[in-house]
Amino acid sequence: MPNPITQNVGAIVLAGGQGTRLFPLTKTRCKPAVCFGGKYRLIDIPLSNALNSGIDHIYVISQYFSQFLHEHIMESYPIDHTRDAKIHLISPEETFEQKVWYNGTADAIRQNLEQFKQTSFDYFLILSGDQLYNMNYSAFVELAKESDADLVIASLPVEEKEARRMGLLKVDGAGRVLEFYEKPNDTSILKLFELPAKFLKEHPHCNVKKSHYLGSMGIYIFKRKALFDLLEEEGDDFGRHLIPIQVKKGKTSAYVFKGYWEDIGTIGAFYNANIALTRKQRCIDMYDESNPIFTRPQNLPSPFIKDSNIRNSHICQGCLIEAKEISDSIIGVRCTIKKGSILRGCVVLGNLFYTPPKHHNSLPKEFVISENCHLENVILDEHAQIGKNVHLINKEKLQTYDGDGIYIRDGIIIVTTGAVLPDNFSL
Repeated sequence: MPNPITQNVGAIVLAGGQGTRLFPLTKTRCKPAVCFGGKYRLIDIPLSNALNSGIDHIYVISQYFSQFLHEHIMESYPIDHTRDAKIHLISPEETFEQKVWYNGTADAIRQNLEQFKQTSFDYFLILSGDQLYNMNYSAFVELAKESDADLVIASLPVEEKEARRMGLLKVDGAGRVLEFYEKPNDTSILKLFELPAKFLKEHPHCNVKKSHYLGSMGIYIFKRKALFDLLEEEGDDFGRHLIPIQVKKGKTSAYVFKGYWEDIGTIGAFYNANIALTRKQRCIDMYDESNPIFTRPQNLPSPFIKDSNIRNSHICQGCLIEAKEISDSIIGVRCTIKKGSILRGCVVLGNLFYTPPKHHNSLPKEFVISENCHLENVILDEHAQIGKNVHLINKEKLQTYDGDGIYIRDGIIIVTTGAVLPDNFSL
């Protein structure tokens, strides 16, 4: 339904990140196109939040491996034509004069500024394409209007480890942003941004025994003119360059978010966010019917499960399961797991098809976890083939490893797209 609060807001989703820290999952796709929770893509989160908030015009700016991302969006979001709604897909264009390449989050908008100037939106909501959270943006937009702020920054209290990789805000009692500092490494600077104990009492999930800081979520709402004026300043990135400039201008406020949020920046963060779904604690809510997460429709049968001990796991549509045990795991769509196999703490991303089409000559003949395999703390990417008696348990407790189609990052084994592990392989 149209939302009067957000009807004059255009959303811009920045989906162009190369995702080097999420390698090898980003070896053949951009970060927002990485599968999450067995059936979704990371891009589905901001798009669903925006649509659920009644925002009818969404601009997705992509750069790396954009074709698959665009295909997923077009197949997943057939907009209801009773609403004046549209998702606009933008990627760098090569012309006779030059090849356009974005140098940062702000530069991606700057290089497409003429397109945004042709709209009539009073506000622009800027979102990231690779974060996990449930948010109806209505309250966020309402704060921007009530405070008459040129910029409102979505934020949340974080502990020191997270604070060092985020932009930090210092606010006054009215929520106005007084200072902003991007990714502080100096402990003395961190101390200046420490939140008072009184603030933490309003956030019951915070551990009051530890220091907390107000971290930027990288989600912003700008007044139209303020955004256009700011993009005339020097600097290609919002957090590093332009947000500090805007804060000095004044009229910047903070919106403090009290829910779950995770920036999928590393393999460890990606793995833990998936595994959290098996515990239903401190994770994104996928069961809220009033705010559904949309994705590509899957016309698949219910999973078939035979003689398997399954505990605390998600088993998605179209799976054929004969495993001995699956525990604390996410099993994506169209997965085949044979007899005798054990999966513990695994994230299996699923497959786009059961067998490869003829033009996919580089893929294995079948996508399967074969008989009597043992996998623990493994991320298995799409379209991989695991032979019989394969053991992936990281027996040497390695933190990093590079092999042929198999890697270890943050102590987690990753089997990449199209990999074939022969019978009796062990790592």
